[in-house]
Amino acid sequence: MVLKKKKEIQVDAFLLDQQQLEKLQMFSKAGEQNLASLLLHCAELSDGIQQIQCIKQIIPLVKKMDQNSACDPMVKACLDVLGETYFSLGAKNPLKKVLASSLKGLPEQFMTLAVQSFVCCLREELKTTDVYLYRKVLDNLTSCMEDFSLGRATIKNLFEEVLQFLQKSLLDIQEENRQNHGNRIVQTQLMHDLLIAIKVSMMLVQKLQENIQGSLWKHHESFVWQSMCSLLKSSTNFLTDATLLQTVQTTSGLAVILFTKAMYEPVEELPALVSDLLLGSMKQAGVPAWFVSNCGALCTEELPDSVLLFLCHGALAMLEWKNGSMGENGEKLLLDIASVLLSLSSELKESSMATSLSRILAIWTNSALAALVSGSPDLKIKLNGNSDIIGKLLEYIYTHWEHPLDAVRHQTKLIFKNLLQIHRTTVTGSNEKSDPFFARLIKRLLSLEWHVKGKYASLGCLVECVGTENILQLDRTIPVQILDVMNDQSLAPYASDLLETMFTNHKAHFTLSIQESTWIDRWHDIWVSPLLVILCEGNHDQTTYIIDYYLPKLLKCSPDSLSYMIKILQASADANLGSHSTRGALGALMACLRTARAHGHLELSTIMSNGLVSTECIKQGLVHQHNQVCIDALGLLCETHRSTEIVSMEEMELIQFFLMYNLNSQSPSVRQQIGALLRKLFCRLQESSQVLYKLEQNKTKQELLENSTKRHPLGILQQYKDFMSSVCDRLFEVLFPGSSHPTRFSALSILGSIAEIFSAPKGQAQVFQLDQEIDSARVRTLIQCFASTFEEIKVLAFGLLMKLRDVAFNLQDSENLDLLFQAAVDLSTSTKPYDCVTASYLLNFLVHHKGLQHISLGKWLEHNPQIDENISISTVEKNTLAVIKLLLVNVEEEIFQAKKSLLQAAASFPMYGRVHCITGALQQLPFNNLTLIAEWKEMVARLILMSYKLSAVVSPVVQSSSPEGLIPMDSDSESSGRLQMILHEIQPQDTNDYFMQAKILKEHCKVESEKLADHRSMENICTEMRGKERQTCDVTAQMVLVCCWRSMKEVSLLLGTLCKLLPSQATSEHSDGLITVEQVKNIGDYFKHHLLQSRHRGAFELAYAGFVQLTEMLSRCNSESLCKMPEQWLSCVLKEIKSCDPSSTLCATRRSAGIPFYIQALLASEPKKSKTDLLKMTMKELISLAAPLNESSSVIPQVHALNILRALFRDTRLGENIMPYVADGIQAAILGFMSPVWAVRNSSTLLFSALITRIFGVKRGKDENSKKNRMTGREFFSRFPSLYPFLLKQLEVVTNTLNSEAEELKIHPSLFLLLLILGRLYPSPMDGTYSALSMAPFVPFIIRCGHSPVYRSREMSGRALVPFVMVNEVPQTVLSLLEGLPDSTSPCIRQNNIHGTLLQVFHLLQSYLESKQLVSSDFQQGLGDIITCIGTKLWLAKRTNPCLVTRAACLDVLVMLSTHLGKFQKQGMQLFGFWEEMNRVISDSELVSSIPYSSAVPGLIQYLQSITKLVISVLLVTAGPDIQDSSSPVAKKIAKPSLSIVHLLHCEFHEVRLLALEAILLWLKQRNSKQIAEGGGVLCLLIDLEGTLLTMALKEKNLQCFCKVLEILYNMDLRNVLPKTECSVNMNPNELLTWSLNIVDTSNSTEVQSIALKFASKLLIHLLQNHQQISEEVLKKWVQLIVYFCGDEQQTEMLLAAAEVLKSVTSFLLINEKLILGLSDTLAMWKCVVLLLQNEDLVVRDAAAEVIQVAQSEKKSSEGTEFALRIVNAPMALDLAFGILCEQLQRWGEIRAGVLILLEWLLGDSNLKEDSETSATEEDDYLFDKGEANFWAEELTHVRQLSKHLLLLISMTHLTLPDQRELNRLSRIALGQAQFVGHLLRELPPTPEFSKTTEFTRLAIQNERISVCLKILNLLKSDDTCKNENLDK
Repeated sequence: MVLKKKKEIQVDAFLLDQQQLEKLQMFSKAGEQNLASLLLHCAELSDGIQQIQCIKQIIPLVKKMDQNSACDPMVKACLDVLGETYFSLGAKNPLKKVLASSLKGLPEQFMTLAVQSFVCCLREELKTTDVYLYRKVLDNLTSCMEDFSLGRATIKNLFEEVLQFLQKSLLDIQEENRQNHGNRIVQTQLMHDLLIAIKVSMMLVQKLQENIQGSLWKHHESFVWQSMCSLLKSSTNFLTDATLLQTVQTTSGLAVILFTKAMYEPVEELPALVSDLLLGSMKQAGVPAWFVSNCGALCTEELPDSVLLFLCHGALAMLEWKNGSMGENGEKLLLDIASVLLSLSSELKESSMATSLSRILAIWTNSALAALVSGSPDLKIKLNGNSDIIGKLLEYIYTHWEHPLDAVRHQTKLIFKNLLQIHRTTVTGSNEKSDPFFARLIKRLLSLEWHVKGKYASLGCLVECVGTENILQLDRTIPVQILDVMNDQSLAPYASDLLETMFTNHKAHFTLSIQESTWIDRWHDIWVSPLLVILCEGNHDQTTYIIDYYLPKLLKCSPDSLSYMIKILQASADANLGSHSTRGALGALMACLRTARAHGHLELSTIMSNGLVSTECIKQGLVHQHNQVCIDALGLLCETHRSTEIVSMEEMELIQFFLMYNLNSQSPSVRQQIGALLRKLFCRLQESSQVLYKLEQNKTKQELLENSTKRHPLGILQQYKDFMSSVCDRLFEVLFPGSSHPTRFSALSILGSIAEIFSAPKGQAQVFQLDQEIDSARVRTLIQCFASTFEEIKVLAFGLLMKLRDVAFNLQDSENLDLLFQAAVDLSTSTKPYDCVTASYLLNFLVHHKGLQHISLGKWLEHNPQIDENISISTVEKNTLAVIKLLLVNVEEEIFQAKKSLLQAAASFPMYGRVHCITGALQQLPFNNLTLIAEWKEMVARLILMSYKLSAVVSPVVQSSSPEGLIPMDSDSESSGRLQMILHEIQPQDTNDYFMQAKILKEHCKVESEKLADHRSMENICTEMRGKERQTCDVTAQMVLVCCWRSMKEVSLLLGTLCKLLPSQATSEHSDGLITVEQVKNIGDYFKHHLLQSRHRGAFELAYAGFVQLTEMLSRCNSESLCKMPEQWLSCVLKEIKSCDPSSTLCATRRSAGIPFYIQALLASEPKKSKTDLLKMTMKELISLAAPLNESSSVIPQVHALNILRALFRDTRLGENIMPYVADGIQAAILGFMSPVWAVRNSSTLLFSALITRIFGVKRGKDENSKKNRMTGREFFSRFPSLYPFLLKQLEVVTNTLNSEAEELKIHPSLFLLLLILGRLYPSPMDGTYSALSMAPFVPFIIRCGHSPVYRSREMSGRALVPFVMVNEVPQTVLSLLEGLPDSTSPCIRQNNIHGTLLQVFHLLQSYLESKQLVSSDFQQGLGDIITCIGTKLWLAKRTNPCLVTRAACLDVLVMLSTHLGKFQKQGMQLFGFWEEMNRVISDSELVSSIPYSSAVPGLIQYLQSITKLVISVLLVTAGPDIQDSSSPVAKKIAKPSLSIVHLLHCEFHEVRLLALEAILLWLKQRNSKQIAEGGGVLCLLIDLEGTLLTMALKEKNLQCFCKVLEILYNMDLRNVLPKTECSVNMNPNELLTWSLNIVDTSNSTEVQSIALKFASKLLIHLLQNHQQISEEVLKKWVQLIVYFCGDEQQTEMLLAAAEVLKSVTSFLLINEKLILGLSDTLAMWKCVVLLLQNEDLVVRDAAAEVIQVAQSEKKSSEGTEFALRIVNAPMALDLAFGILCEQLQRWGEIRAGVLILLEWLLGDSNLKEDSETSATEEDDYLFDKGEANFWAEELTHVRQLSKHLLLLISMTHLTLPDQRELNRLSRIALGQAQFVGHLLRELPPTPEFSKTTEFTRLAIQNERISVCLKILNLLKSDDTCKNENLDK
C-alpha cells in the first residue's frame, strides 16, 4: 500500500488586450453564439481549466458554418486573435497544446486564412531583438514544428526568415555569453537558450527537409546555402568551445554531422569524410572548400578527446545505419567509431565524460545490431564474439561494471546485453546454447567471486540467451549461493534481480517443455525450499533483505507458491518459534503472510477464518523477541493492497495489544518502522471511514453493503472512533514521569501521525479528531516533554503542540503561561548546554500565543502602542520581535559584564543560551511576509553588532594555542609558567588575576558579585531575572572553554541564519531586504577570520556550519559582486598558504584547524552542474604544493596542502568531480611519506588513509582481507592510469635498496604504503590479454619486498603477492618460491629472506586452498607437487634450523596443509608418507624433549604455538577411522602419535596449554551438539580427561587457561566428573561446590567469576536433584552471589552469566510445585529475573526473557494449553513474570507472606531523605557527566504491572491478612513517605519540571509508587475489617 499525494494541475489563463477585445466585440452579436462571442466569453473566464473547455467548442462551431463564411471578416478577425493568443502562451501551458490540437481539425476552406494569420504573427515574433526574449520565440518555433500542420505550413512560408533568425540568434547568444563571463546565473540561462536554438535549427533541417533538399539552394550564392554555412560554422565553434556546457557541445556534435549530411554531395562519400575526420587523416585536397572554410577547426590531425567523442555520437545518431544504405564505407566507419571510442575510454576519466562515453558505446552497439541485419559477411566476421573489437568491448565491460557512477554501470549492462545479441546475430543458424563463446563466458562469470556486482547483471543477460536450465547444469547450488550473498545490503538488489531473471526463465522453460503439472515441485525445490530454510534459520540482515527484495518477486512470478510456503511453515510454526537471533518458522510465516497481503495475494480475513493462522499465533508474533518478527506481524495487520479496506475488530484488538509492549524499542530503525506501519493503518482507517460515510449517505446502495460486510456503517465508524480514542489514551499514558526516551519518541511520533492524518478538511466528516482527546493535563504532559535531554523529543513535542496550538492555548491559564515564560527566560542563561535548547522550544511555542504581550512580555519591555494596535501584523511576528528584543537587551548587558570577567560569565551567565534562543526564534519566522520591515532591519543590524562584540570577548580563548586548558588545575610552578605563556599569547579581555589562583574561587565571587551590583543600575533587567545569585561559583577550565566555544558556535549559526535573509535579487543599493550586501560581506570576512584562526575544533567546525549557509546563499544570489566573493576568498587564502609568510596567523598544527573547512565550504557551494572551475583551479594549486618539485621550498605550505586535500577527498559533496585528482593525491602522499620532516609525513599518512577510503570505499566489516573493499588490478589501473608507471617505478626503487648486498639495514619509508595499495588489488578470471596494464611486472618486485628487514613489511608483501598471481599459476609460483629456499648445507643463509618467502608461500597456499577449484585434477596434481617439494625443505621446521621465527613460519605452512588434507582427502598411500614426516617433525621438536629456552627468546612463543597447532591437527587426522582401521604397517606406525593431548596440558608454557584446552572445548561442543558421529575419532581423544582437568583447575595459575578449564568442566557431563573428584583432588562433591563458590567470591576477573558461577550452579542443581544434602549456609551464599551478579552496575558478562544460571534453575527452583529454597530466597531470585528484564542492555534482557520461555513452555506441556506466549520481548516477559509469580504463590500456599514482600517491592527500598540530599549536590557538579543511568528501564511500568497482578491476585483469592502488625508497619512507612514526598514537592520552585527536572521526576515516580501501595493496603485492610465485623455479628 503506497500513500500517494494527488497532484494539482495548474493552468494559467490567457488575457486579451483592449484592441483584440474591441475587434471581437464588433462582430459578436448579443444572444447569438458565434465565433467572436465564444472567444469573448472565453477571454472573460479567469480559470485556465474552464478556458480549455471553452476552446474545445471552437472547432464544432466552425464546422457548422457554411462554405462561404471563409470570406467573412469575423472569421479572419477571430483567427488573428487565435494566432496572437497561440504565440503569446508559454511553452508549458496546457492551453497551447489544446489550442494546437483544436486547430488541427480546422476545415480545409479556413486553412489558408489561418496560415495567413499565423504567418503574420510569426513574422512579428521573428523581429524580436532582445537576446533574453529569444527563448520565447525559439519555444514557439519548436511548438510549431511539433506535430502541428498549421505551424509547419507557417514555417514553410517563412522558411528563409526563420533560418535568418536562427543564424542571428546563435551569434547573438554566443556574444552575450562572452560579455557576461563570470556571472554564473546569467551564463547558465544563456547556455540553455543556446541549446534550444541549436535543437530548433536541427529540427528545422530534419522536419522541413524537402525545403532544403531541392538542389536549387545548392548554388553557393543562394540565401539558404549562406545561412546553412553560417549554422554549420556556429555549430563547429560550439563543438570546439570547451567553456560551454557539455550538453551544448554534445548537441553541436549532432548538428555538425546533420548539417554536413544535408549539404554534402555525393552522399555515398559522407561516411569516408567522417572516418577521416575521426582518424585525423583528412586530406585537404579531396574536401569541398565550403567544408574547410566552415569546419576548418575539425580538419586538424589532433582533435581534442571531447570533440572526437561528440563527433562519434553525431555520426551514430544522425547517419542511417539500417538496411546497409551506406555500403562498405559505412561498415568501415562503424568499425572506426568503435576503435576511436575504445581508445578514448582510457583517456576520458572525468565523470561526465565517462558517462557520455558509456552511453555512446551503448548507442554504437545498437547501431551495430542495425547494421548487421543487412551487413556483408565480412562485417559478421569482424563483429563475431571472438573478434578483436568484441574482445576489447568485453574488456571495457569488465573494467567498468563496478564503476562508482550508477549511469556508467547501467550502460555497461546494456552494452553487454547488446554484445550477446550481436554475437547471436553473427552465428544465426547454429545451436546457440552450445556456442563456445557463450560457454566460455558462463564459465568465466561463474568462476568470479560473488562480491563482484557486475557478475549479477551479466549472468542475468546470459540467462536470457541460454536459459536457466543450462546454467544450473553446470552448478546446481547457484540459487543457494546467491541467497547466501543476500546478507550484504549492497549486493542484495543485484542478487534478487538475478534470481528473478533465473526463476522466471526457469518457470517459462518448464511450462513450455513439460506438459504435466509435476514440474512445479521441481521448481519449488530449487527456488522456494532454500528460501524457507534461510527465513527460519538465517541471520537478521540476510532474512530482512530476502524478504524485502526476493520474496515479493517470487510471489509475483508464482502466486500459487504461497499456499505451498504456508503449508510447510504452518506445520512447524508451533515447534519452531525462533529466538532473539532467528525468526523460526513462526517468523518466516509472518513475513510471507505480510508480503502476500501487502501485494494483494491474500486477504487477512480469509486466512483467519480458514484457520491458517490463529489470533494467538499473530499475538506471539507481535511480542516476539526478534524485532523483525514483531515488525512483520504488525505489517501483516497494517499493510494492505487496497487503501480503503475496512479495519476489522480483530485487527484493532491486536494493534492495542501490540502497543502495550512495543513502544520501548531501543532500535531507531524498529521505531521508525512501527511509526510508518501505524501511519499506513491510520490512513486506511481514515480512507475507509470516508467510504463508510458515503455508504451511509447513499442508503440506496444498502444491498451492496450487505454483501460486502455484515456490520453497519455507523457501527463500524463508532468502533473506529473508540479504537482511535483508546490508542491515544495508551500513547498519552506512556508519557509518564521517568518514561524512557524510546517510549517517548514512539508515542510522540505516532501522535504526530494521528494529528496529521485526521486533520479535517473543510466540509468533510471526520471519524476522529485528536483535538477532542486533549485536556489540560495532556497539554502539560506535552510541554513537559520539552525538558527531555534528547532534542528529537523536543522536536516531536513541539511539532505536535503546533498542530494542536489553538486547543493547547485555550486549556492553559495565563498564570501558567507566565510561569512558563519565566522558566524559559531563566533556562536561556543556564550553565547546562541542553537547557538553552529547552528555552528555545518553550519560547518558540509561546510566541504563538495572542496574549503573550500582555501576560508576560509587559513586565520586561515598554510597550510600543502603534505595533499593538495594528491588527494586520501577525501574532507570531509581534511576539517574536519582542522576545528577540528582550533577549538582545539581556545578552548585551551580559557581554558588558563578561568583558570585566570572563570567568564570572562562564560560571553565572554563559551568553550562548540567549543567542541560541534568538537564532531559534528567527528560524520559525515567515520572512517572505513581514510587516514591520523597519523594526526588523534595525534588529538585524543590532544582532550583527552584538555577534561581533560577543565574539571579541570569547574568541581569544578558542584562538589560543591551548584552548583546552586555561586554568591550572593545580598550582605547581611548571604549569603556572606554561599558563603565563598562554596568557601572554591570548591577552584576554578580562584583566583580573583569576588565572593565577587555584580552582575554587569562592571568596572572589562574593567580592566580585558585590562589585557587579554596584556597577549596575538597580532597575536593570539582569539582576531582577537572576534573583539571588548563588554566592559560590566553582569555575573549571572546562566551563570557561564551553562558555567560549559554544558562544562562538551560536554566533556562527546566528550569522548564518541572518545571511539567508538576503533576497536573491539583491543589489548593492538600498533594497527592501532585511540585510544589506555590505553586511553580508562583513559577515563573510568575520567567518574567514575565525575559520582561519580558531584552534578549538568545536569552534571552527561550527563556524563552518554558519559559513556553509553563507556560501550556499552566495552561489544562488545574482549580485555580481557577491557571486565573485568565493573566488576572491579562495585565491586570497591559497596565496596566503603559498606565501609561507612568517607573520601569517594560519594554524599549521591541529591538521590545519579551520583552513580545510574554509576551503571545503567554498568549493562545495559551487553549483554541481557547472564546469567546477574553482575546484579545478584549487586542486591544481594544492597538488603542486603537496608534491613540490624542489626540496628547498618551505614545509608549511606542503603540510597545509596535504591537510586540505585530505578534507576535500573526504567530502562526499564533491562526489565524482574529485576522482580525476585521486592519482595525483596518491603520488603526493607516497612522496610526502619520504620527507625528513615529521609534520609532512604525518599529514601524508592522513591523506593516504582518506584516499584509500575514497578509492576502495568505506570499510564495513572487521575482516582486513575481505574482498569487499578491493578492486581488480585492471579496474584500478584503468581508472588511475598514471599510477601504473608511478607505482612500478617506486617499487623498483624500494627493492633496489633491499637487495644491496651490503650488511647495513636500509629501510625505505614508502614500502609500507605501496604494499598497502597493492594488497587491495586482486586478479580476475576476466583479465584478458590487455598487455598495456598487465599485473605481471609487479610480481618479481613484490617477491623481493619479502626480503625486507622489517617484519611487518614481509607480512604485507606476503599478502600483497596473492592478488597478483592468478589461481591457476599458484602451484608454479609456490614451487619456484620453495625452490629458492636454501638447503641446510648452503653457505649463506639469510633468515629474513627465508621468512619473507615462507610467508608468501603461506598466503598463496591459503588463497589456493580456499579457491573454488578443489575438484579439478590439475588442482590435485599441483597440490601433490607442492607437498613433494616441501618435503625437501623440511629441515626448516626442525632443530637443524636455529631461527625459531622461520621455524614457526614453516610449521604454519605444514599446519595449513595438514588441516586441509585431513578435511578433504581420501588417504592415499603418498599421504601416509606426509603424515609420517609430520610425526618426525613433531618428535624432533622441543615439545617432546624439553624446552631449553626461556620465554624471552624471540619467536619461541610463536614457534610453540605453531608446533602445538600441528600436533593437534595431526592428532585429529590419526584418530580418524581411515588410519585407525587401516592394516598397512605405515598406518599402524602413524596411528600411535608421539604426543598425546594430556602431554600438551602438562606443558610449562601457558600458550601451549591454552591451545590444547581450546581444542578440547571445541571437540566437546561438537560432541554435545551432535556434530560428530558417535564413536568418531575425536571421541577417543576426549576419554579420561576429567581427572587431568580437575587437577589443572586446582593448580592452574594462568587466568585464560583457568577460565578454559572451568568452561570445559561446565560443558562436561557431571556424572563423569564427580566420580573422579575423590581420587584426583581429594574432594567430595560438596567441597568442590564450596571451592567453586569461593572462586566466584575471591576472583577479580569477571570472566572467571562468570564461568565459576555457572559451574557451581550446575553442580548445585545436580546435587539437589540427586537428593544430596547441601548446607543452608552454602545455599544462602549461592543466592547472594546471584543477587550480587544482577546489580545494575555489573558488567554485561556477569549479568549474562546470572541470566543463564537463572534459566537453568527455573524449572527446578522457580516454578517447582514445592518451595525448595524457602520463600524469601526464591523471591530474591525472582527479583533478579525482574531486574535483568529491566537491564539497559538488550542482550541481557533477551537472556532473562528465556527464563519466562522455560516457565511458559513447562506450563504449556503440563496444562496442555493450545497456545502460550513463549519467545517474548522483555516488556511482555516482565508482565508474564509477575503473573507466573502470583500463580506460584497460590501453588505454594504462600499468598500472605508473598503479598507483603511484593508490597515492599512496590514501595521501593530507596531512602528518600538521603536521595534528595545527594541529588541536590550531584546535579550541579559536572557539566557533562551523566553517571550510571539506565535509559531503558521505566520504574512506573514495572510498578503498574506488578500492582495489576497483585490486585488480580487479591480479588481472585479474597485474601485475608490476620497479621495486622505487618500491615500497620507497611502502612506507617507508606504514609510517612507520602507526607515527606508531598513536603518535598511543595518545596520545589515554580515549574520544577524545567528547573529541577531530575528531582521532580524522581518525586513524581515515588508519589505514584506510594499511592498505588496505599490503595492496595486499604483494600487488604477493608477486607479485614469487613470480616471482623461479620464475626462480631
